[in-house]
Amino acid sequence: MNTLLVFTGPTGVGKTSLSVDFAKKLGVPIISADSRQFYREIPIGTAAPKKSEMKRVKHYFIGNLSVKDYYNASMFEEEVMDLLTELYSKHHVVIITGGSMMYLDAVCKGIDEIPAIDPEIRMTLKKLYEEKGINPILDKLEVVDPIFFRHVEGKNHKRVIHALEVCLTANQPYSLMRKNVIKYRPFKIIKIGLTREREELYERINRRVDKMMDTGFLKEARKMYPFRNFNALNTVGYKELFSYLAGECTLSFAVKKIKKNTRIYARKQMSWLKKDKDITWFNPDDVQGIWDFIFTTTGLLK
Repeated sequence: MNTLLVFTGPTGVGKTSLSVDFAKKLGVPIISADSRQFYREIPIGTAAPKKSEMKRVKHYFIGNLSVKDYYNASMFEEEVMDLLTELYSKHHVVIITGGSMMYLDAVCKGIDEIPAIDPEIRMTLKKLYEEKGINPILDKLEVVDPIFFRHVEGKNHKRVIHALEVCLTANQPYSLMRKNVIKYRPFKIIKIGLTREREELYERINRRVDKMMDTGFLKEARKMYPFRNFNALNTVGYKELFSYLAGECTLSFAVKKIKKNTRIYARKQMSWLKKDKDITWFNPDDVQGIWDFIFTTTGLLK
């Protein structure tokens, strides 16, 4: 049976290099499920695979969009499913890797059909949040979708704003469009989670940020500064450097904030991923253990 081999885990854990090694040995391509690596203008700040890695293995969804392009998990699901149909005519196994949990779930479980958000509505709500915080947005959400309002965590401002965006764009409650039904997939899904001890992961994150700065992250951010209001750049790393470029803090402070906020993001990723009971966890250095799991425990490729 055709198999989708999933490598996931928090940022900085080592997904890219491990996935490339496995893909090379298996002779199969890699689909990226990192929602920021889609954007071609920002390879340094998103830790996109190196050119040498992409020469070793065919990659998809790396640098395929511009930061000016609108894109979402539903569009990703549709495009990946079409691509998998093509790839499975040549390979019995395809690897997908990344830490963007919503995008991985879109492929593995399917996503509800949500309309493309009206750009004007998105900008209006973004400005409202920046100027007055989450409370007025919560008030509006309670009026247009009281069911979703009762269940959403108010501190999760991204979910709150997205729900209101959908309500206002579709002119109906977001809760009516959320079916939460796992879609049928005509292939086997094997999920491998990569994890490390917290202190080791944090040290890797800190070193990676330093390496990014050494290889031109600030120069990349400076080029992107005119586009800072685009959603693709509303992410850790760019936000902090944009604050520096705006004269709001020192560069040293911005780099410290990048490290801190990346560590926080890694914790959030792990909290999300730990809820998925289909994931089997490994230390990335346990290469033999991962191979044994793939070939023995799951019967893959036998």
